[in-house]
Amino acid sequence: MIGSKRRSRSATNVWPGYVDALSALLMLVIFMLLVYVVSQLYLSQTLSDRNTELARLNQRLNEISQLLGLEQSKTEALEQQMAAVQDDYSDSLAHNEDLQARLDASRNQLMQQSADAEARAARLASMNEELEEQDQLSASQQAMILRLSNQIASLQAQLRQITAALKLQKEETAEKEDELEDVSRRLNTLLAERVNQLEQYQSEFFARLRNILATNENIRVVGDRFLLPSELLFASGSAQLGEEGKRELDKLAEVLLDVVAAIPGDIDWILRIDGHTDLIPINTPQFPSNWELSTARAVAVVRYLAAQGVPERRMVAAGFGEFFPVASGTTPDALQKNRRIELKLTDR
Repeated sequence: MIGSKRRSRSATNVWPGYVDALSALLMLVIFMLLVYVVSQLYLSQTLSDRNTELARLNQRLNEISQLLGLEQSKTEALEQQMAAVQDDYSDSLAHNEDLQARLDASRNQLMQQSADAEARAARLASMNEELEEQDQLSASQQAMILRLSNQIASLQAQLRQITAALKLQKEETAEKEDELEDVSRRLNTLLAERVNQLEQYQSEFFARLRNILATNENIRVVGDRFLLPSELLFASGSAQLGEEGKRELDKLAEVLLDVVAAIPGDIDWILRIDGHTDLIPINTPQFPSNWELSTARAVAVVRYLAAQGVPERRMVAAGFGEFFPVASGTTPDALQKNRRIELKLTDR
């Protein structure tokens, strides 16, 4: 009987512990479900906001593309108008020169005839005075005087017409010059706008590339150029790109392709790749001098970027050898700084 009471007491004491454990487990499950639901809601809201922002940016990009297209159309129209005006002006100048030559010849001839007529008139006047003194003028002499007087009047009228035609031609030429000057001003303004646009893209390219390459302490920025040490791209005395150099050029190509996609086609830009060496001469069958080595390295960078999709006609490679150092002296640090590849986005 005592054993039965113990079993009853033991059974009665165990069940509340199980109930508490199950309750705690159930609360933990509910809490985890709440955390999961809240995180899903927050993630859904974040994705929705990001999609909205992407849609807004795409819309803005489309608007900018349309504006650039309209601006390009205006530029083409202005260039056509400028070409037409220049052709008209050239034709007008040629016509004016021909007309001026003929008018000058006619005026000289008329002036000569007028001078001859005036000389004749003077002689006739003298003869008239003598005849008046003698009072013996003949009918033929009077007719000659009248005919010469009429010729002088006709020549003077023609001279006045030629003078008026020259004045009118000068006025038309002045109007053409004013119109051409106005078109030139408009084209200069348009070219200035294109230069400003290129400077904006240069700034964007410079800022983005500086942020991407900032993690590499060997890459330096001097003015508007990026200086990549040759050791980062090539082995000593070699013009073959290494794996580390290719990774850095991949970053450059990615940024450049993004910027190229946004630059309008009528902006004439290029990416300059300049190769430089230190002053220690090289003389190998492949590279007889530092010129060949610096040029080959610049060409290797150009070819690699072209393989990544950068337009070939937008790149230029140049080798300067050891003649444009950025550090003076022959210390190892100075020599290392002078062995470099320079990159610059500029106009052609």
